[in-house]
Parts: sequence; structure tokens; C-alpha cells
Amino acid sequence: MRSLKYLAGFTIPLFALISFLWPNYFAFLTLIYAFGIIPIGEQFFAGSAENVSEKQEKQMLSDKSYDFLLYLSLPVQWAILIFFAYLVSHNEYTILQLVGMTSSVGICSGTIGINVAHELGHRSKNYEQFMAKGLLLSSLYMHFYVEHNRGHHKYVATPIDPATAKLNESVYLFVLRSFIGSYISAWRIQIELNKKNNKGFFSFQNEMFWFQFIQLLTIASFYYFFGFLAGSLFIVSAVIGFILLEVINYIEHYGLLRKEISPSHYEKVKPIHSWNSDKTIGRLMLFELTRHADHHYKASKKYQVLNHHNDSPELPFGYPAMMLCSLIPSLFFKIMNPRIPKDQLTLAS
Repeated sequence: MRSLKYLAGFTIPLFALISFLWPNYFAFLTLIYAFGIIPIGEQFFAGSAENVSEKQEKQMLSDKSYDFLLYLSLPVQWAILIFFAYLVSHNEYTILQLVGMTSSVGICSGTIGINVAHELGHRSKNYEQFMAKGLLLSSLYMHFYVEHNRGHHKYVATPIDPATAKLNESVYLFVLRSFIGSYISAWRIQIELNKKNNKGFFSFQNEMFWFQFIQLLTIASFYYFFGFLAGSLFIVSAVIGFILLEVINYIEHYGLLRKEISPSHYEKVKPIHSWNSDKTIGRLMLFELTRHADHHYKASKKYQVLNHHNDSPELPFGYPAMMLCSLIPSLFFKIMNPRIPKDQLTLAS
């Protein structure tokens, strides 16, 4: 029964569905819920730094229901996308209704889409990795699968990593830099893998090539089956999804750096190199993504057994509230800079 609490994550697609069915009244319901109700609600729950015992961890790892909840995300995400496209292609909506409904899809893409893909992308089973790619496809961000595991986790909290925010870097500059840098990094990693395995550019092992092809085919399919408006809004929703991802990336490692031991070689990743949040609602909604320090410390750990680390810097608010704060750089710097550990601040300055 412990796993059922993570059904909270599916309230996002539920509210998206409500916004589709009653757009006259609830077009912006998902947006209000994600960035209004949740951040306010988190202030009334203290959160918990408690970790599970070894016995509980074994029980939770053997409980397959935790995995099934992740697997459920794939059909739910694509059902939301296709139903949205169908509705747009068969009904007339006002601009405001379309904006609200599209934002609902985008928030789904950023939460149960990319977020769950991130968890499944670290798994070793082929079918779980396949589902990760299917979820990333809904945000047209499949290069994340290549770059995140082989790039970000290797170079996190270093100047080499495009997904690590620099001290006093605004979220707007970071999102653009991370988007471009991560895409280039993914190609660089893929080319190196191809050379290492003696595979050509058009090889089936060149995932980056096939990711581009599959994404273009998906876009073309939306335009063909659902029309110009639905196809265009699908692209907009995907952009919203991966922007949400990049804003979260911004928060997770802002201003933190590892010591450079020798040129381009850095100290081992530790819990101090990621921001942590123990806010209960955020932990449930995002399948423990907010315990990000332990995830980077031991990337293979499943979400349900991620731990709190006392030496990890703690965010003052949950993810949704911090995302809103980041939109005002001066406010974000004022809140975050004093919380950066002194040794980290020295490296970042």
C-alpha cells in the first residue's frame, strides 16, 4: 500500500483531462494546480528527512507496484496527447482555451513525461529503457536519453556540464544554454560511441540519428491525422515540457561545483553537489525527483528508496515554488546565494 501514495503524480493528467472536457471553466486548471495550489499547499506540510530502514528498503524494492506506477505513465501520457489533438481537430476553441489546454499537456509532458522517463532511463532492463524513450518522444526531447546518463551524470557540477547552472546565471540564459549545449553534447557522445564500436553514421546503433527521424515522423503524423493547429500545438506542448525540465535542472545544481583535481578531472560526485528538497507533496508528485542529491550519488537507486543526506544543501521551498522564484533572477539569487556552502561559493565565484 505504500506505493499508492505516488498516485498523486497522476492528478496532473487528471486535471488536464478536466481542462479538456470543461474548457469554459477549467482551461487553466492544471496550471493553477501545479503552480498555485501545490506550492501553497507545500507550505502547510513540513516534509520529512526520514529514511527507510534496510528491511523496509528490501521490501520496497521487491514490491513491483512501484514499477507499475511508472509503466502506467506511458499510456496515460500518450492518451492525454492524442485526446487533446483529437479535440482540437474536431472542435472550435477560443485562444484562451487553447492556451490553457496546451499548457495542461505541456505540464503533463514535463511531469509524468520527462520526469518518469528520467527514472526509467536509468534502469537496466531494455523494456524500461524503451518506455523512457517513448515518454521523451512526447516532449520531442529524446537526446536527453543519451546526454543525461553519459554526459550530465559524468560532468554534473562542473563547467563542462551544460545542465549545471552557474552562480548568478539567470534561468533564461541557462535554459537556452542547456538546451543547445545538451543537444550538441548528445551528438558528441553518440559520435564517440559509434567510433568506439566501429559503427557508421547510419547504423542502427546511432540512436541520435534515429531519435531525430522518429521525432520528425511523429510531428508529421500529428499534422497529417489531426491537422495544422493540433500538430502545431503538439510542438508547443513539447516545448513547454522540456522548458520545465530545464528549469528544474537549473534549480537542482545552481551554483554548485566539484573541485578540479587535474585538468578536466574532478572529485567524485557527492550529495553536496545537488540541491535537495524533502517537501512531501513534491516528493510524491515527482516520484522522489526532489531527493536529487542521493540520485546523483547513486544513480542506479530506484526512486522509492532514495535517501535524505544531511550534508546536501536544502532548498528553502519545494520545486514548484522555486521554479516561480527563478523567474525573477534577483529574487532567486537573494534566496539561494546565501545557502550555497562556502567552499562551493568560493569555487563558483
